[in-house]
Amino acid sequence: GEPIRVLVTGAAGQIAYSLLYSIAKGDVFGKEQPLVLVLLDITPMMTVLEGVVMELQDCALPLLREVIPTDKEEVAFKDLDIAILVGSMPRREGMERKDLLKANVKIFKSQGAALDKYAKKTVKVVVVGNPANTNCLIASKSAPSIPKENFSCLTRLDHNRAKSQIALKLGVSANDVKNVIIWGNHSSTQYPDVNHAKVNVKGKEVGVYEAIKDDSWLKGDFILTVQQRGAAVIKARKLSSAMSAAKAICDHVRDIWFGTPAGEFVSMGVISDGNSYGVPEDLLYSFPVVIKDKTWKFVEGLPINDFSREKMDLTAKELTEEKETAVEFLSSA
Repeated sequence: GEPIRVLVTGAAGQIAYSLLYSIAKGDVFGKEQPLVLVLLDITPMMTVLEGVVMELQDCALPLLREVIPTDKEEVAFKDLDIAILVGSMPRREGMERKDLLKANVKIFKSQGAALDKYAKKTVKVVVVGNPANTNCLIASKSAPSIPKENFSCLTRLDHNRAKSQIALKLGVSANDVKNVIIWGNHSSTQYPDVNHAKVNVKGKEVGVYEAIKDDSWLKGDFILTVQQRGAAVIKARKLSSAMSAAKAICDHVRDIWFGTPAGEFVSMGVISDGNSYGVPEDLLYSFPVVIKDKTWKFVEGLPINDFSREKMDLTAKELTEEKETAVEFLSSA
C-alpha cells in the first residue's frame, strides 16, 4: 500500500522516544501499513534528533519507508495524514499558568496555520503537549480549512489510569474494566467518572459501584489519585510519565484509525459543539465517544447525577477561563 505520512513534534523529547518505535513497528496503523515518519523539533535539538533517526534506522523496521527530521514547519506539515503534536513549552519552576498559555498559544497558532497551509484537509490532529485542551483549540482555530472534528487532545492517559485503578482495587485485569469516562480538562480539575463503567468479575458484567461497594473511595481517593497521578509520577521518577503517555497516544490514534470495539467507549478531548451534556459550545472538552470510519460521535443519553454535574461544570469553568486567556493572546500572537 501507499505509505501514510505521520508527523510527531517534540520528536527529540522523552515521550516521542517511547512513542516512535511503537508507531514505526506497526502497533498503531497496523502491520500492513507502510509509513513515512516526519520528526519536527526546535533547531537546538537537531543533533539529538539525528541520534533518534539513527536509532530508528538501526531498528531495521520493515514498515518504515523514510524518516524526515526537520526544524521547518513547511517541511514537517506537508501532505500529512496524521499529526501528533507532542512538543509544547513545559511549565518551568515559578512560571504562572498565564505565561505558560502565552508561550503555547504562539506555538500552536503557528502549527495550526502550517496545518492549514500544507497538510491534507483530511488530516487527523492529536494534541498531547500541555495545556492540551486549550492548545488543541488554538491549533484548530488557526486552521479554519480543516474540520474542527479532526482535532482531538489526549485524555486517554487519564482514562487508562482510571481503568487501572479500578482493576487494581478489584484484582482483575485492566481489560476487564470498560467505559470509564474522563470529563473536561486534562488538568487536576478533570472528572474521572465510573458511574457508567462496567467490570467483568468472574465472567459476569457488573457496574463498578456495585462491584467495589465503597462509595466514599470512588467519590474521594479514586478521583484524587487519577487527577494527581501525573504529579505523583514526576515526584517519584523525577521525570514525567513518558512510557504511559506514549502507550495512551498509541491507544488514542489506533482507535481513531480503526474505531472503538462494539459496546465500548473511550475518552478524548474534542470540540464540544452539539453535545447534550450542558457543556458550553466551542470548548475542547473530554467526552465519552465512539469511533467508526475515522469519525467520532458523542455517547448520548448517559444520566448525570448531581455529584457528576458539579464536577463537570467545574472543569468546564476552568476550560472557559483558559480559552478566554488564550484567545486574548491569540489576537496579539
